[in-house]
Amino acid sequence: MTRIFFAIIMILAGLGTSAAAAKTLVAEIDLSSQQLTVVYKGEALARWKVSTGRAGFRTPPGTFRPQRMYREYFSRQYDGAPMPNSVFYDAGYAIHGSYETSSLGRPASHGCIRLSPANAEKFFDLVVTVGAENTAIRVLP
Repeated sequence: MTRIFFAIIMILAGLGTSAAAAKTLVAEIDLSSQQLTVVYKGEALARWKVSTGRAGFRTPPGTFRPQRMYREYFSRQYDGAPMPNSVFYDAGYAIHGSYETSSLGRPASHGCIRLSPANAEKFFDLVVTVGAENTAIRVLP
């Protein structure tokens, strides 16, 4: 899967803006299975474990678009916790890397969608390549 990811990034990077703009990237997060599926042009490219909102914290369901992105970000709410490769999609909610990888696959966050740092970087790079305007984030209950 990693080779496929980088091949797509390289192909898209070589395309003109208009060709890249015609592409669609979807991050589909299933809260019940704690998985994120990356879909490009209707084809599932990868499926990764995530951690979403634990008891007392909620990851809001719905369909969103990336609003802002940061390679390096530190939480302003939670003691400066590192949030590498953050893709914010709904106010303070983001898909981002987490160094607490042992928690992936079960609810453990304050509401954000946590990925391993390597997968967060892949997702971030895909959003940059395809364009935030061509990316959808679907959070399913």
